[in-house]
Amino acid sequence: MLYDPITLTEALIKCRSVTPKNDGAIELVSQWLEELNFECKILEFEEGDSSAVKNLWGQLGSQGPTLCFAGHTDVVPAGDESVWEFGPFEAKNNGERIFGRGASDMKGSIASFISATSRFLEKNSNFKGSLAFIITGDEEGSAINGTKKILSWMKDNSLSFDDCLVGEPTNPNKLGEMIKIGRRGSVNVNLTVEGTEGHVAYPHLADNPIPKLLRLLQALTSKPLDQGNENFPASNLEITSIDSNNSTTNVIPPYIQTKLNIRYNDIYTKNTIEKELEKRLDSLEIEYQIEYEHSGDSFITKHGDFVNNLSEIVEKHCEIKPELSTTGGTSDARFIKDYGRVVEFGLVGASMHKINENSLVSDIEKLTNIYLDVIN
Repeated sequence: MLYDPITLTEALIKCRSVTPKNDGAIELVSQWLEELNFECKILEFEEGDSSAVKNLWGQLGSQGPTLCFAGHTDVVPAGDESVWEFGPFEAKNNGERIFGRGASDMKGSIASFISATSRFLEKNSNFKGSLAFIITGDEEGSAINGTKKILSWMKDNSLSFDDCLVGEPTNPNKLGEMIKIGRRGSVNVNLTVEGTEGHVAYPHLADNPIPKLLRLLQALTSKPLDQGNENFPASNLEITSIDSNNSTTNVIPPYIQTKLNIRYNDIYTKNTIEKELEKRLDSLEIEYQIEYEHSGDSFITKHGDFVNNLSEIVEKHCEIKPELSTTGGTSDARFIKDYGRVVEFGLVGASMHKINENSLVSDIEKLTNIYLDVIN
């Protein structure tokens, strides 16, 4: 059976699979793979107060080497649907572009890999090796009931892969521009300084925490965390909010709190980035409370056959040499890298998460051919 990537893309977009809702998207992928003789398992995970999320593992073949494709069927909310040129779940195809939530991120690439798989199997029904799919419905949300738990389930069931291709929209503006071979680590920081509440006219009877926090922030930002290296840009710290929960002008607040986000390269680990921050803060001898929420450590996939072959294939089809990059935000590759080699390549991300998200029909077709060469 041959699958058309455009038809599959349109069918997936029509599923209103806004995290954590599935709306039939996982079942569709499972159905398509089962018709290609994949053994599929729909896995539903939940934790604490989080909503249950459906995920999918599919595999064809029982011997190595195993090439895995990883992706997500969930999408971000469409926002005000009335301002879209076409309905966000209508999957409008005007002949040049397909419009809809997930067209770029990343239903188009899932469709492309399934289509590429069908084309491969038509000519290689008795191939040696295995093909596998990791498809989650929890990538755009908290990501606690998705890929991370699929991988744990795989380990418990003695399932593995050698190389994994993640279909994130890695290209900024044109197909073929960029392959992601790693990602920066990310940590959210909550920093609090306490003081003593009081009237602004009697500062000697109060203890204003705001000047203390400003000094701490100066210590954190006055010197770069590092200069970067050959694979990563310099680590970056951003102050995202400062709040004393005080709307009056004549009261010194009892505390001040700031939130930070740090994207760090492989010069640091989760532990050493914390130590670096606390070293700078402790130099001022100001009391503070600090909390960390890590969403992923930095990593890089070393250049080798997997990376080099993908780069050559992309250049052949797109006629540009792709940049091997570690820029951007986090993805589920941060979980996958602990289980095998992983790189990311998908469609153009210029419109992802935006009104009128779309992908070129020709890009989806070309991506299918790229994926087919990767499988071969």
